[in-house]
Amino acid sequence: MHRILVTNDDGVYAAGLRAAARSVQGLGEVVVAAPSGQKSGVGRSVSVFEPLRYAQMNLNGFCAYAVTGTPVDSVIIGIFAIMRGELPDLVVSGINVGENISTDTVTTSGTIGAALEAASYGIPSIAASIQAVDQGDKFDMHFDEKHSFDVAVKVLRRIASKVLERGLPKGVDVLNLNVPVTATDDTEIAVTRLARKIFKTSVQERFDPRGRPYYWIDGELICCDAEGTDVQTVYQEKKISITPLTLDATSRIDLSDIEYLF
Repeated sequence: MHRILVTNDDGVYAAGLRAAARSVQGLGEVVVAAPSGQKSGVGRSVSVFEPLRYAQMNLNGFCAYAVTGTPVDSVIIGIFAIMRGELPDLVVSGINVGENISTDTVTTSGTIGAALEAASYGIPSIAASIQAVDQGDKFDMHFDEKHSFDVAVKVLRRIASKVLERGLPKGVDVLNLNVPVTATDDTEIAVTRLARKIFKTSVQERFDPRGRPYYWIDGELICCDAEGTDVQTVYQEKKISITPLTLDATSRIDLSDIEYLF
């Protein structure tokens, strides 16, 4: 029987985590291990200066484990403590509230960070997200069913079953799935590449009651990009985007091209 580990970065109580668990129910033994609280934006951060704990809980019929750490910590604890080092056949991370598209989010998303961590052990992994129109939703605690995960659940299940059956193509470590808010069962699915950016980064300066400055990192969305990118596909074409990712971040150049530097 296949073994599937499900995790996220929105926290163990998030509705999207329950949706992800539903999406792979019946495809194998499902183990759910996720952060005990909201951990969006922590990327592939791992806890090396403090101990970790986990607690077993019931998540709508699924046996779940709340981990006092990051999404990557949850993957590590899930595999090496809860599953006793027996590698799962698939890791699903999500379903995140808020699209994870472009290089901006691939390098900062805890959802994708967890999938990359699993992939580093040779485990086929899928990161799944739905679009959030209200940007504030990306950082809320998502306990309720405010967002519809129906389309994402169906697409994720189809992809997960095929990955379990056939594996990932050579050179692909993670599939990054993003479902636009307008998606239906008939929405087209496109294989995409990463856009360069999704945010026009800015900083807001404010002042505390003592007149001392503090800062909020902010940024407007970039909603248009070249054809074939995930940004253009989700925002403008309103298609479901699947981007194949690799752990090997080596630049695809003739390595002799940088010899002039030394």
